[in-house]
Amino acid sequence: MNQDTICAIATAQGGAIGSIRVSGPEAISITGSIFKPAKTGKLLSEQKPYTLTFGRIYDGDEIIDEVLVSLFRAPHSYTGEDSTEITCHGSSYILQQVMQLLIKNGCRIAQPGEYTQRAFLNGKMDLSQAEAVADLIASSSAATHRLAMSQMRGGFSKELTELRNKLLNFTSMIELELDFSEEDVEFADRSALRKLADEIEQVISRLAHSFSVGNAIKNGVPVAIIGETNAGKSTLLNVLLNEDKAIVSDIHGTTRDVIEDTINIGGITFRFIDTAGIRETNDAIESLGIERTFQKLDQAEIVLWMVDAI
Repeated sequence: MNQDTICAIATAQGGAIGSIRVSGPEAISITGSIFKPAKTGKLLSEQKPYTLTFGRIYDGDEIIDEVLVSLFRAPHSYTGEDSTEITCHGSSYILQQVMQLLIKNGCRIAQPGEYTQRAFLNGKMDLSQAEAVADLIASSSAATHRLAMSQMRGGFSKELTELRNKLLNFTSMIELELDFSEEDVEFADRSALRKLADEIEQVISRLAHSFSVGNAIKNGVPVAIIGETNAGKSTLLNVLLNEDKAIVSDIHGTTRDVIEDTINIGGITFRFIDTAGIRETNDAIESLGIERTFQKLDQAEIVLWMVDAI
């Protein structure tokens, strides 16, 4: 069990408001030592959980800021520990002053991902849900957002639990048969066992396939633009991206390396890859580019084969 009380700024700089999260056994008392409610005489430790309290942060007699403090008591918080969230004005000076006061009174700065780590260690989420938190923060499209939300809400964990139960059922029946194999006693219907084995195989196959799909959604579906030289590959890339990303020329073999960029289409990120034109050549550099073209062809989920119709 973690004994340290940690604090960290939870919002990006530049906003009108900022938020500082405090978590650990002394979170409420440390926050209360620098915070005074504006209208009620109650200490922060006397406030009800899941409430917002308006007041001021003090450094001695000096007012640092007027803030709102959210209060959460263990185990009903994100980390499963006593927690507070201080919402103040978004000035980087104010945020740093509040952080210094918390550290001075017994907090330490949280390590990257430590809040989610504590949530995992305290049983608030499993490992796949913890991993999904980082994916949710980094989501850049509707598809990646949906994927991360589903995983964070336990969609993947539920499937793994069901698969585990089926495997345990299958192995227990097999072990029972082996234990009494010499007594010519049949405990399980063979057809039922085969059906269960087929179901398990289908689930494992589907989950394994979902990795490549999820990876494509997360990093962008790779789309390789392939064709002979001067077929219009670089022109297509520039039109899709609406910028002059690749050099366009009527000289054969202009593109000698791989050029990549992403675009969001219908909520899904696609990673378009412009490649060197395929042809016979004695140019060593162009040959390397063509070799990379075939590598990207193998890695792509979608291939756009360009043909010069003229």
